[in-house]
Amino acid sequence: MESMLQIDLSILFLIAVILIWFMIGYQLVLTLAGFFHHQKSRKEQIAVDAMDFDYPSVSILIPAHNEDVVIAATIEAMLVLEYPADKLEVIVINDGSTDRTREIIADYAAKDARVVLYDVPQGEGGKGKSRALNLGIKIAKSEYIAIYDADNTPAPSALRYLVAQLLLHPELGAVLGKFRTVNRKRNLLTRFINIETLSFQSILQAGRWQLLGIATLPGTNFVIRAGVIRQMNGWDEDAITEDSELSIRMYIHNWKIKFIPYSVTFEQEPETWAVWMKQRTRWVRGNNYVSKKFFKQRRQLKSRKLRLEILYSLSLYYVFFFAIIISDGLFLLAATNVIAITLPGPYELVWAVAIVLFFAEIILALSYDREDSFSSLFIIALMYVTYCQFWIYIVARAFWLDVVKKEKQTWAKTVRFAQPKS
Repeated sequence: MESMLQIDLSILFLIAVILIWFMIGYQLVLTLAGFFHHQKSRKEQIAVDAMDFDYPSVSILIPAHNEDVVIAATIEAMLVLEYPADKLEVIVINDGSTDRTREIIADYAAKDARVVLYDVPQGEGGKGKSRALNLGIKIAKSEYIAIYDADNTPAPSALRYLVAQLLLHPELGAVLGKFRTVNRKRNLLTRFINIETLSFQSILQAGRWQLLGIATLPGTNFVIRAGVIRQMNGWDEDAITEDSELSIRMYIHNWKIKFIPYSVTFEQEPETWAVWMKQRTRWVRGNNYVSKKFFKQRRQLKSRKLRLEILYSLSLYYVFFFAIIISDGLFLLAATNVIAITLPGPYELVWAVAIVLFFAEIILALSYDREDSFSSLFIIALMYVTYCQFWIYIVARAFWLDVVKKEKQTWAKTVRFAQPKS
């Protein structure tokens, strides 16, 4: 009986090693591809700066539900964008706010004709970002639609870089830029999030675009052709992660999405663990909805390569979850001499190499934004044994709510925090 248990545990251990190394190996490939994309993007940016464009009209949509802490800075950032003033309208959608959000928007609209205040009809507010965007696009007059969250302050060049790519490449249905953490130095949590988001973009987004011609829309700092979003019949109002859901529908309709890392916006990230957990649970639950919907539609994607990549991306939360659960559990049991892993192999070396690659990939990704300092090594190490492990709880909670309790998914905004004056 004991020998059978050892064999079973050895198999579990081997599965964990294979899963983790598969993810690390694939991530290494994406990291290298992301590096080449970074190099190409630097040259591309120089070339775009040297071009003279006849910029088209753009409508910026900004959903705002109780955003009085951040909305003024966001509107001000939109008004200093390097874009022809007569080609720009900034539609701020007051989504049932009960604070001073509407008053602040109205004040800017009275001062600048580019700012348009749109009030979601009474009784229909607070039903989610997708709903607000679907209402906003009905009054948008432009042929291109830009989306920014209410806490975003894009760099002045961000919008024109995105639009330029759509003008240069008619096969693109949408383009997305990079988002950076404006409050990254606030505390340890925001430092963790900053590393996570930069790594995701510089490895997964950049790597997949370079390698496979695939990128996924974020919730902010992207531009989509108005005709495309109308072809899609707008945003799915049942999706609480509307960006990834829309991305898949665009691929089904044979549109491409490109990642432009030199188009940068700054956004606020959660500053408390409670807010972070609520936001990340929403992300995983939204991913569950998209996964279920995509599984039904998967054969509509003509490209098998694209189908497999999207399937892997959607299942990443759970691949990571099971690999970490198995490896953590066996590590603790072995460390306390409860069990012994008898499977032969240089596993100490395997884990050591895995950790070194983990560090190297992230440091390379951070270097693109000059955040590869010596202190980052310490934060990454701490992140590895804390922040990454907290994802176990997030994924398990989302699974419990969606699969076991079958609780209805509802949209909830992320709490904002006042930022110090710079």
